Amino acid sequence: MAVTSVQELIQRITGLDPSRLQGMSGVVLFDLSGEGGGKWTLTFAEGKVKVEEGQTATPNVTLSMNASDFLAMANGQLNPVSAFMQGKIRVTGDMGMAMRLQSILT
Repeated sequence: MAVTSVQELIQRITGLDPSRLQGMSGVVLFDLSGEGGGKWTLTFAEGKVKVEEGQTATPNVTLSMNASDFLAMANGQLNPVSAFMQGKIRVTGDMGMAMRLQSILT
C-alpha cells in the first residue's frame, strides 16, 4: 500500500520487524524540504528504532532531500541510487550506514 505522507512513512519505520534492524546502530537524520518536510532523528540500537521529530542528536549520517522524493522512494517510484546520482539526495556522514538504511526501507 502506498505511503501518502512523511509522517505515515516514519510511523511505518517504527513498526518494522526487529529482524530487519539487526546490526543497525547509530543515528540518522532525515532533513526533508518542501511540502510535508521537516527533520526527523532516527536512533537505531539493539534491533529497535526510536523516532523523534527535529534534530535531537548528533547524526552518524544525514540524508537531505525533498519530501516528495522521499515518498517516491518509499513507494518504489524512485530508485535511491539513481536519485543519489541525480543529486536528489545528499548524504553527509557515514555512507555505509546510508546504504544499510536503503535495504531496510525498501
